[in-house]
Amino acid sequence: MAFAKASTAALATASLLAGLSNAAPTGMFSGVKRDLKFDFDGDKVRGVNLGGWFVLEPWITPSIFEDTPEDVVDEYTMSAKLGKGAMQKKMQKHWSSWITKEDFGQIADAGLNFVRIPIGYWSVHPLKDDPYVQGAYEWLGKSLDWAEGAGLKVMIDLHGAPGSQNGFDNSGKLGEVGWTQGNSVAQTIKALTKIRDDHASHKAVAAIELLNEPMGPSLDMDTVRQFYMDGWGNLKNSDVAVTFHEAFEGVDAWGDWGSGMGNLLMDVHHYEVFDSGMLEMAIDDHVKSACAYGESMASTGKWTISGEFTGGMTDCAKYLNGRGVGARYDGTFSKEGQDSYYIGSCDGKAEGSVEDLSQEDKDNISTFLGAQFAAYEKANGWIFWTWKTESAPEWHFKDLHAAGLIPSNYESACG
Repeated sequence: MAFAKASTAALATASLLAGLSNAAPTGMFSGVKRDLKFDFDGDKVRGVNLGGWFVLEPWITPSIFEDTPEDVVDEYTMSAKLGKGAMQKKMQKHWSSWITKEDFGQIADAGLNFVRIPIGYWSVHPLKDDPYVQGAYEWLGKSLDWAEGAGLKVMIDLHGAPGSQNGFDNSGKLGEVGWTQGNSVAQTIKALTKIRDDHASHKAVAAIELLNEPMGPSLDMDTVRQFYMDGWGNLKNSDVAVTFHEAFEGVDAWGDWGSGMGNLLMDVHHYEVFDSGMLEMAIDDHVKSACAYGESMASTGKWTISGEFTGGMTDCAKYLNGRGVGARYDGTFSKEGQDSYYIGSCDGKAEGSVEDLSQEDKDNISTFLGAQFAAYEKANGWIFWTWKTESAPEWHFKDLHAAGLIPSNYESACG
């Protein structure tokens, strides 16, 4: 696929893997379907995440964290440590500059058609004792108009829930998985209801994701499934695809679940960097793994996309595993008794620009991306994580594209 209108290679954008379109599932179980704003049966989702904008992650914007105490590891602890006044000033500066209207134009010019916008519950339906500051939700509203102006569709992604649905820093609060305690699930539904009421009718909003990455192995999956059903019920009369993450249960684990629930979209995230065994794989093995995963995606019987993935084959990016936590790849990872061992050097991969990468790394990233595009388009498409970073070159779509590493032809990448 060609992503840039500004280059000769971009002329290939029009073809966009037409040969793979007949491999996608027609995609939905029986049930009444509404007319949606994106044709998930006929078109492929090809997009980027706007990570690190409304939900801080230390590895995406390390500079925001480096002027804070070492025990500031997520947006929650930063908010609590700095206080409302200082945090409000910091975040308003960040919200107004990290992603701008011009970014949406550049995303469209790169040949993409979708953006996934993560946002935390605290920006939508804050709780009384939250330390977080407000303002991101207003910027979300502006972003939808920018997307519409650029001809892009949007998936609004509720990325963090009260109590944390996964214990990751990207949920807003690193630590315990406490989402199903107290009335947190009900509070999550309230946040989704506000998103629905305020934004589901917007011309750009084609999908709403009920919750990013709930940690199924640490949760009662009956509760998770009921939450998904309740969330779908709240959104079923909107003309959006109701999106649910597979909750780390596996792309094949959902079987006939959702039968009769129209306009249901499954989001799966495929990374090959958070396991030492996968980090040891050669490029050919990474390609085979991605292609096999795409085959599984194409057999779910539901519309299915890879809503997060990367061009990287290391976990070297600074703070990727958490602030103060090292990398498995070079053996410096140490967390909760988990051991790591040396696989290779992170020199030139942990920080810097795409241009600083070795030619071998550049070639491998481009090859791996081509395989993933082909694999995920056997189903309904993909949304890369993420549009930009401060210093994680393997994860920086904007710079990878500018460097010519986004492949324009990948029809045969998976054979």
